[in-house]
Amino acid sequence: MKLVMLGPPGAGKGTQALRLTQEFGIPKISTGDMLREAVEVGSDLGQRVRGYLERGQLVPDELMIELVEAPLQEPDCARGFLLDGFPRTEHQAAALDEYLRKRGERLLAALDLQVDDEVIVRRLTERRLCPVCGAIYHLTALPPRTAGVCDHDDKALTQRDDDRDDVVRERLRIYHQRHGPVERYYDRSGALVAINAGAPMEQVHRAIVDALEAARQQQAYAV
Repeated sequence: MKLVMLGPPGAGKGTQALRLTQEFGIPKISTGDMLREAVEVGSDLGQRVRGYLERGQLVPDELMIELVEAPLQEPDCARGFLLDGFPRTEHQAAALDEYLRKRGERLLAALDLQVDDEVIVRRLTERRLCPVCGAIYHLTALPPRTAGVCDHDDKALTQRDDDRDDVVRERLRIYHQRHGPVERYYDRSGALVAINAGAPMEQVHRAIVDALEAARQQQAYAV
């Protein structure tokens, strides 16, 4: 159960990743979390990537590959893993395949959570949060009992800067530009599994599980 999860911001990757890791008993490897931790503890790798992160630049492929290979060798990855935030370039995708090939393994699927851009814009721009308790609301799907006020502490809800319409659209533009080559790489390799992530959450999860079962059967047959 070796998986890669792709998808634009707001596609629901975090929610679906949590469900999958719990259901299949595999660890989620988030490169974003690992990079932040490396910088915070001041590790050698953290010192090397700090400058890129502070400038808002992509961390070079070689450093990202080095970052990912370490946790993949941990015992808890023996049954599989779910990679979130990696690969972000075609070179990283090829390096992951080569790493697995040398271990006599291969990726089961690259899950591509696909959502129309306008749906994502609505999802993110209507998101609100409480600055005190951290509760998250959605103006349409999960509104507070009183408009603009947290249910728990009556504090005024706020909107994240990166949830503004213009920022969301720019994030989507950058995502499509950067991730297009990765999606095409996995499409050519046959590992890409397109998932309609615009559907209700439970329906999306069931579609993923069904697709993974089909991929496992196909992989077993190919062997």
